Amino acid sequence: MKHEHAKTATQNACKLCNPLGACLAFRGIENCVPFLHGSQGCATYIRRYLISHYKEPIDIASSNFHEESAVFGGSHNLKIGLKNVSEQYKPEVIGVATTCLSETIGDDVPMILREYKKEFKNGSPMPILIHASTPSYQGSHIDGFHAAVYATVKALAVKGATQRLINLFPNMVSPADMRYLKEIFRDFGRDCMMMPDYSQTMDGGPWGEYHRIPPGGTPASSIASASSGMASIEFGSTIDSAKSAADYLDVMFGVPAYHLPLPIGIKGSDHFFSLLERLSGERRAEKYEDERRRLVDAYADGHKYVFDKKVIIYGEEDLVIGMTAFLREIGVVPVLCASGGKSGLLKKRIEELVPDMDELGITVREGVDFVDIEEEAKMLQPDFLIGNSKGYTMSRKNKIPLIRLGFPIHDRFGGQRMLHLGYRGTQELFDRIVNTVIEQRQNASSIGYTYM
Repeated sequence: MKHEHAKTATQNACKLCNPLGACLAFRGIENCVPFLHGSQGCATYIRRYLISHYKEPIDIASSNFHEESAVFGGSHNLKIGLKNVSEQYKPEVIGVATTCLSETIGDDVPMILREYKKEFKNGSPMPILIHASTPSYQGSHIDGFHAAVYATVKALAVKGATQRLINLFPNMVSPADMRYLKEIFRDFGRDCMMMPDYSQTMDGGPWGEYHRIPPGGTPASSIASASSGMASIEFGSTIDSAKSAADYLDVMFGVPAYHLPLPIGIKGSDHFFSLLERLSGERRAEKYEDERRRLVDAYADGHKYVFDKKVIIYGEEDLVIGMTAFLREIGVVPVLCASGGKSGLLKKRIEELVPDMDELGITVREGVDFVDIEEEAKMLQPDFLIGNSKGYTMSRKNKIPLIRLGFPIHDRFGGQRMLHLGYRGTQELFDRIVNTVIEQRQNASSIGYTYM
């Protein structure tokens, strides 16, 4: 498709802001408070998005910029904010992420944090301070997520005796995915340092009384031991090596790094389980063989419904890549793979997993918004869409069914409990896709038949 009209503005971006991802990653550290160096509005916006998806309360501290801070700098606000949070929340860790305003005026946050430590070293207990540079005017929420993970590992990892420990950097997956990953590692008999781990902090049980900092998360002491692991596994196909926590541990401490696409689909899951077998020296538990057999059987049963269906998939680049490989595995043609991310690697990584993408007529576009996606949808006439709730307006307007996936899902219930990874997650995804196709057939039928 030829795009003749130069755009002057983004409309309904196919991404979210950089510090949002950082706040989520910091929420996956035990006894940690996310802290935004910027205006109160940034914290409120991010809290609104996270709460609408995860249905859990979340506190995000702010240095509360105002006009004077924007002119003369936010050093004073940041120090006072850190002091207040330390006294009121008593956290072990404070994760400081920057916003557009503090980055634009050029606040030297590392220097301010050093000054703060000197000024308050004899005051209240000093938490661990971690700084991630996350300007919203560049990158996306995924960039902020990885920046926070990298900054945390860099700040905490210290050399120790090698352990039979495997580090896992799971990417921005769901709490349900994280619980499943921990189950897999337990069944392989291997200790796992998963960072971040918001499987409980963003999807926990009811409280008798309000917790300012919810229980759960990866302990700082466990992250410190990451440098002593026998290997690191990092899910993601587009992470810059300079911002990769696994590559940092490899370069600085000699911990071998293994990079895998998100393990969605049979092939992707096979690759992940084979790597765990090689690293652990153990065979996978029989229940995972059962999960795989059931999934193969489901593929055979559902193939007649989904074969040759056309779909538009959009969202975070790594999720789009993993889903594209899975969709081709089940015979669906992803006619458009779109993301607001701009790694420059989206098409290359999809080509590696789907070598015949050009023959299939698969279009890949990065750095797009939903106006771009809708324009293409009108030409491509997909059978359904796969992506987050931000595409609902396009779905409704063009009467194209939307299968909700990724982040944010704020117009449906249970987004935080959706499984995507491994044989079990792939089974859930496949069932949802097949049922969407069947439902569409029923709705389009004049007689509304009940047997398929």
